[in-house]
Amino acid sequence: MRKQVLSTAFAAAALVALAAGVQAKEYGPGVTDTEIKIGNTMPYSGPASAYGTIGKAHAAYFAMVNDQGGVNGRKINYITYDDGYSPPRTVEQTRKLVEQDEVLVLMAQLGTPSNTAIHKYVNSRKVPHLFLSTGASKWDDPENFPWTMGWQPNYPNETKGYGKHILKNNPQAKIAVLYQNDDYGKDYLNGLKEGLGDKYAELVVSEVSYEVTDPTIDSQMVTMKSSGADTFVNITTPKFAAQAIKKAAEIDWKPVHYLNSVSNSVGAVLTPAGLENAKGIYSAFYLKDPVDPQWKDDKDFQEWTAWMDKYLPDGDKLSSFNVIGYAHAFTMVKVLEACGDELTRENVMKQAANMDFEAPMLLPGLRIQTSPTDFAPIEDEHIGQFNGTSWDLQGAM
Repeated sequence: MRKQVLSTAFAAAALVALAAGVQAKEYGPGVTDTEIKIGNTMPYSGPASAYGTIGKAHAAYFAMVNDQGGVNGRKINYITYDDGYSPPRTVEQTRKLVEQDEVLVLMAQLGTPSNTAIHKYVNSRKVPHLFLSTGASKWDDPENFPWTMGWQPNYPNETKGYGKHILKNNPQAKIAVLYQNDDYGKDYLNGLKEGLGDKYAELVVSEVSYEVTDPTIDSQMVTMKSSGADTFVNITTPKFAAQAIKKAAEIDWKPVHYLNSVSNSVGAVLTPAGLENAKGIYSAFYLKDPVDPQWKDDKDFQEWTAWMDKYLPDGDKLSSFNVIGYAHAFTMVKVLEACGDELTRENVMKQAANMDFEAPMLLPGLRIQTSPTDFAPIEDEHIGQFNGTSWDLQGAM
């Protein structure tokens, strides 16, 4: 009888241990003992194709992680599709990632209009929609969109800072504003209006927009110069930012120039526009710029350079977009590591909503920080001015 009791006890203990072992590994879609699927869309073609290198940087970072053994022993399968910066294509490709590829998480998809097009869909499907490559303020809304989180500082805060900088340094400025006619451009514009306050109507003498499908913004540049503006707030994506810088030089218009941070890459924007033409431009920064000589002996920069040499050898070391992709992927890996063996979509969001760590290539003093009520990982920026070769940082905005 005693043997039977002991046998029953051992059997029960074995079942408890087995149950504990099963519970120790909880997997959502796209996860096995050897793999984690991450999905992404990126404009590898089209009017915003300069950003495509961000997706290539993601893939290169994950290749490094996989070479080092993966995340808790699981290799990352990064699936990224070209959406051409076209919201309908973003919807199509995102549905493919979720419904056919069955990815665990969507990461760093690029563009405000593109992410807006899938915003409700991914939240209705309860798919983590993380670290978006867009600074729209709408991504920080955990109450209404608990599955979406941005990454970079938001657009309105940036242009609010430009507005304050203008008022401090030239309170009688005559301002011309060029913006992309979509949610991205209007979000930036709203921040400028907040920064200038009741002075906006008085100081802004020309406010013109362009469509992402326009071939050039030459006519808008001529219009703004004709307004007599001595200050230019340039809210454009890389292709049009480079055109604006170059055209201003061609028509001999030399305003004080503020360029939104999404287009301040020396390699992707300023070099094609002409470095001399870009001299004096102001922009906002939260990452160490790879062309800034002050970082040449910095540990983060040296590690990034070594990674570029090995994993992205054809990538442009002058492009801050390759820094952004590197930092995105680092953040994603930190969240997956924190998940341990509970790789469910719910736990991914839980860990993403409780981040507090330093990320490589962030400016000193900045951290990745979130909470269940704060989905804005990075909130501070510094203003800098281009000296013809690199950006001179001038302090917090």
